[in-house]
Amino acid sequence: MKQRTLAREVSISGNALHTGEAVTLTLKPARDNHGIVFKRADLNGAPEIKPRIDQVTDLVRATTIQSGHAKIHTVEHVLSALHGCGIDNVLVEMTASEPPIMDGSARPFVNMILQGEPVEQEADREYFMLDAPISVARGNSSIIALPSHEFKISCTSADDRGIHTQHLSLTIDPEVYMTQIAAARTFTIYEDIEELIKLGKIRGGSLDCAIVIRGDKIISKEPLRFKDEFVRHKMLDIIGDVVLLGMPLKAHIVATRPGHAINAELTKALYEKLLEQKKGGAKKKSATAAKIVLPNETSLDIKRVLETLPHRYPFVMIDRVIEFIGEEELVAIKNVTINEQYFQGHFPAEPVMPGVLQVEAMAQAAGILMLRKIGSEGKTAFFMSADKVKFRRAVRPGDQLVINAKLVKIRGNKIGVAQCSCTVGGNVVSSAELMFSVGGVGDDGAGGDEG
Repeated sequence: MKQRTLAREVSISGNALHTGEAVTLTLKPARDNHGIVFKRADLNGAPEIKPRIDQVTDLVRATTIQSGHAKIHTVEHVLSALHGCGIDNVLVEMTASEPPIMDGSARPFVNMILQGEPVEQEADREYFMLDAPISVARGNSSIIALPSHEFKISCTSADDRGIHTQHLSLTIDPEVYMTQIAAARTFTIYEDIEELIKLGKIRGGSLDCAIVIRGDKIISKEPLRFKDEFVRHKMLDIIGDVVLLGMPLKAHIVATRPGHAINAELTKALYEKLLEQKKGGAKKKSATAAKIVLPNETSLDIKRVLETLPHRYPFVMIDRVIEFIGEEELVAIKNVTINEQYFQGHFPAEPVMPGVLQVEAMAQAAGILMLRKIGSEGKTAFFMSADKVKFRRAVRPGDQLVINAKLVKIRGNKIGVAQCSCTVGGNVVSSAELMFSVGGVGDDGAGGDEG
């Protein structure tokens, strides 16, 4: 699936819920991989904040993020709408510290997004695929995230008296979000209002932007939009808070009595898991990348030789690549010692390096050269055939074998032909024309020995 942004910028104005400030919010198109970024146009220098869970500073009835001196209050409804509509890249420019609350739902922001006309971009969207269950608990609230191939939420909303218990389970995609989630409004318990006012909250609150629950009665300026509107708004908040992970999530979230605080705990746990997976992936990538001989490497020590070749004792026939000459040639060495295992039988009274191992040394050198030439990550050069093989002198313990390899033909970055020779003290002791193919270690049809 491709990343998405908006075709044009769109704006909306209103008052903020908690600060009560008048604010204009503008959504602006952004390039591939830009992400969702908030911009405080009202502050000196117009600082930008890319929302992440480690920036959360306040979770009392809303989610607040901060970077330096710049704060953004109540980000969850805007983030929920953007994620719900499948928008990956956008600049959210604001003229105050908090988005307008509008009617207390995400529907006005969804309408904005639709006016801005979502458009696909070139880059692919990357998802965080949860690979193991994660659970968090806080008092009588709990959330479990389970591995899944889709983004699904099963949520139970309830108050302490159990009067308004609601449950809903939905697989979240743009159509479901826009028709089943976005219109659900925020709500509060009547008895909590006085305490929120003392905390400096809900300065812009009214029945225009919230539902109030008093006992078994619902106080609302308009009828409920859904019979289970409360649990749908809880799901709306979960979606917005999980956006702080930094990338779209594929998991099944099972939540009981969620709120911003426990949503943040879950997102933090997911973020730690994401970093863990990235670290593991980076190590794997690093190990694979080490098998590439980079164009700027002019020589290879034994460590880099072992990182490049799949061979191990007693079959490593190169101790060092001492020089690359352009892209088609190299010079390597093999120090021949009496400790070589094969001298026990070849021959005990007159130890001589087998000619086939000299050919193997040439093949390993040519394989390194081929991999450097085509930059095949995670690939191996497989020895296919040898032609024009000649052995001129015996190689004995104490000799230093100097291996020269030159690529003379490459077909489709898959098949290579190299002219090779081995010298001792400047004298040619063996030579051959070798053919090999490049593929994965488990590829079919590689044939022959690995070189």
